[in-house]
Amino acid sequence: MKFRPQTLALAAAATLLLGTGAHAQPLMVTVTVQNLAPAQGVAFAPLHFGFGNGTFDAFNLGGGATAPIISVAEGGSGTDWQPAFAAAEPGATRGTEGGLLLAGATNSPTVMVDPLLNPFFTFAAMAVPSNDFFIGNDSPTRYRVFDANGNLAINSILQRATDIWDAGSEVFDPAAAAFVGNNDLRRQQNSVVAFNFAELAGFNGLTTGAGYTFTSGLTADSDVYRISFSIAPVPEPSTYAMMFSGLMLVGWLARRRRSDGQQHPAR
Repeated sequence: MKFRPQTLALAAAATLLLGTGAHAQPLMVTVTVQNLAPAQGVAFAPLHFGFGNGTFDAFNLGGGATAPIISVAEGGSGTDWQPAFAAAEPGATRGTEGGLLLAGATNSPTVMVDPLLNPFFTFAAMAVPSNDFFIGNDSPTRYRVFDANGNLAINSILQRATDIWDAGSEVFDPAAAAFVGNNDLRRQQNSVVAFNFAELAGFNGLTTGAGYTFTSGLTADSDVYRISFSIAPVPEPSTYAMMFSGLMLVGWLARRRRSDGQQHPAR
């Protein structure tokens, strides 16, 4: 069987592409977040997250709330959380997921991560409505997403109602809570970080900023939030160069074949 030069060139280009490292570093990581809370229930402010080396520690159970976690828990902005993470781990990959995530909603940001240098995942997001409730990991090494070889070690992180934190930084008061009240009325609590989801029922019957009547509907075993991970390789610069060279060869051979056909027409 005789193959045309164009066919051989295309096959060569494809071979070059397929032969490049399937496990090239870094990786493109899609972080899919889902609000699993009951309808008309708790929403979540934008998720602040990062892939790092396990150094940045935003808060601890039983300890006083620091400025980084307060900036997430009391307003969801993360204005202190993000800079603190960057200062602690300059080489980390950080991101923020979308806007307010209502019950049933999903969002999927994608970031580039070096899985060998930054295998740990850290996150924090305010639960709303609340004065200072949030989800997050108190240990920076709690979630190792990539193993020592850079392979995906876990596919998802599930948060239940019992994983909701109270920063202890603001007095519980529905009239002063974000999303349902007036933040100008808030008062400092000066307590410690602790688990607390039961007080969310104190917002039942209030109209939220999104226009629905809040109903907590949570029990201790209620799923409230899922973070899932999927990966894809990032093509190396050499891959693009080989692909470009292959395509250029195909184009040159095609032009030459047309030129030869014009100079030597079939008889």
